[in-house]
Amino acid sequence: MPAAAARLTVLAVLSAATVYCFYKSRRLRLLTKLSHSNLNPNHTLSPPKGKLFFVSQTGTSKTLARRLFDLLTTNGLAFDLVDPKDYEPEDLHKETLVLIVASTWDDGKPPPNGGFLADWLAESADDFRVGSLLLSKCRFAVFGVGSRTYGDTFNAVAKEFSKRMRSLGAAEVLPMWEGDVDGGDLDVLFDGWSEKLIGVLKGGALENGDKFGYEGGVESDFEVISNSDDEDKDENGEDSGIVDVEDIAGKAPSRKSMTLVRPNGKLNGEKEMVTPVIRASLEKQGYKIIGSHSGVKLCRWTKSQLRGRGGCYKHSFYGIESHRCMEATPSLACANKCVFCWRHHTNPVGKSWQWKMDDPLDIVNSAIDLHTKMIRQMKGVPGVKAERLSEGLSPRHCALSLVGEPIMYPEINSLVDELHRRRISTFLVTNAQFPEKIKLLKPITQLYVSVDAATKDSLKAIDRPLFGDFWERFVDSLKALKEKQQRTVYRLTLVKGWNTEDIDAYSSLFSVGNPDFIEIKGVTYCGSSATSKLTMENVPWHSDVKAFSEALARKSEGQYEVACEHVHSCCVLLAKVDKFKVNGQWFTWIDYEKFHDLVATGRTFDSKDYMAATPSWAVYGAEEGGFDPGQSRYRKERHHKSSH
Repeated sequence: MPAAAARLTVLAVLSAATVYCFYKSRRLRLLTKLSHSNLNPNHTLSPPKGKLFFVSQTGTSKTLARRLFDLLTTNGLAFDLVDPKDYEPEDLHKETLVLIVASTWDDGKPPPNGGFLADWLAESADDFRVGSLLLSKCRFAVFGVGSRTYGDTFNAVAKEFSKRMRSLGAAEVLPMWEGDVDGGDLDVLFDGWSEKLIGVLKGGALENGDKFGYEGGVESDFEVISNSDDEDKDENGEDSGIVDVEDIAGKAPSRKSMTLVRPNGKLNGEKEMVTPVIRASLEKQGYKIIGSHSGVKLCRWTKSQLRGRGGCYKHSFYGIESHRCMEATPSLACANKCVFCWRHHTNPVGKSWQWKMDDPLDIVNSAIDLHTKMIRQMKGVPGVKAERLSEGLSPRHCALSLVGEPIMYPEINSLVDELHRRRISTFLVTNAQFPEKIKLLKPITQLYVSVDAATKDSLKAIDRPLFGDFWERFVDSLKALKEKQQRTVYRLTLVKGWNTEDIDAYSSLFSVGNPDFIEIKGVTYCGSSATSKLTMENVPWHSDVKAFSEALARKSEGQYEVACEHVHSCCVLLAKVDKFKVNGQWFTWIDYEKFHDLVATGRTFDSKDYMAATPSWAVYGAEEGGFDPGQSRYRKERHHKSSH
């Protein structure tokens, strides 16, 4: 080989080695640190505080970790609450006690704030130079936060943290527990795990009688949850009905002692949608559960109009009688986990119908029966008018929008037929994830599609859908809406800081579904919870909603105009000009009797065939602000503490 070529070869080898060393320098520095500390017989460190990490995307794990931190502090246990994005993983070998509350995102990956820590652990565990004693001085425990509806990736991140920590020599003081945000018992389970953890950290015994200590490992009779669900299936691959630790709110009896009755409602091979835990949670919120998967609840606007104190925005926009409206759903389950869910995700979730199914006639009968019982209970309430109470006992409208996804119910058309047969109008809301179901729907008085965001990324962030092809389903749902001849609505929920800037993107969706109306409503703040990080700062003012609506109308280039508003609900309505504005007057209201007559004929008809004139007080810009002057405006007195 010529001398010049040899020199080039040597330089190339040296360059490659330099690059390799550069990328490995962080790990080599760590190895040097470890060798110095392990070889020095006089090396001593006073034990630092324990570390409590939260790996969180939407704030659920962070909220739980904060709760655990407060509990640890109350019990005199010193910990630092740490966001892993602000932590140097190379210092992990110094830690003697680590607690991790970890969420799994929908693709089985860690949220962004925990990505670097997860990668570091994985690389270290696979690096033969690091060895299996790197974290030998560390004791740890992990609590996973996930959703069973994501299948194989359920709590994948927490499982990976547990696995990697153990492979690096750390001792698990409690086996990993798995929380399901859709199981209805996340808080109960986490509190159970926390209490058991506190007991162990304060020197208590585990189930096998061993004591926790910083200088030695512990063994437990707890069965560590497997990384696979295969152990819960019989030889035919069927679910065996065995109870997992996360299903029993902190109690962990032997798997061998379990019966075939599960807290998730599976009994004798038939799965109930509403588990006992979910039922208790929903009933606490005022729901009346119908059968195994439906529900009904008395709306506050129903109560308001019974007292003559005003109706909801549907009264102003479409002329419903709020005191005669029944709010119900035939499916408490949903395919989304929206950040603004006003049920705080206490309802089930799923991609398809997989539960026992109740008869549609039974659902309608029970819904009306339970609704009228709640109306009767309003008798004697101050302000309730006898005439309106009597009318309220005969519901004329059904808002199929209580919670969940109504069109998931396989017999939704039969249920709608039964309501229409009783001359009860239907307002059905779908979350735009089941386009084929929309296509199969029979005529609905007014069909809504929730348009919570205008781009793929923002829709994923806000709705947190279960389907991987959620965007395609969303667009196809809008296309299916376009084929409907009856009244159709885009329903936009504005969340300040999340989806209020995409005017152009929203306007581009108009032509996809060509809706008759566009409802724009400010998000309702329903309090804090472990499943939502929204605050009052995310709630827009009515002026914000008006400005957004006016800008959106301008973008439509005359196709839509702002037609109505309901100030109290922070809600504005856009309507198609060529359909619903006749000689300068809006016709957004509905002739309900005409609608039922048209349905009874069995012939085709469209939204213009049953429209009615909008009263002046409901029109956008009217001084009444959408408040019916035939009602009595009631304002609560607010007593603020004096600053003096």
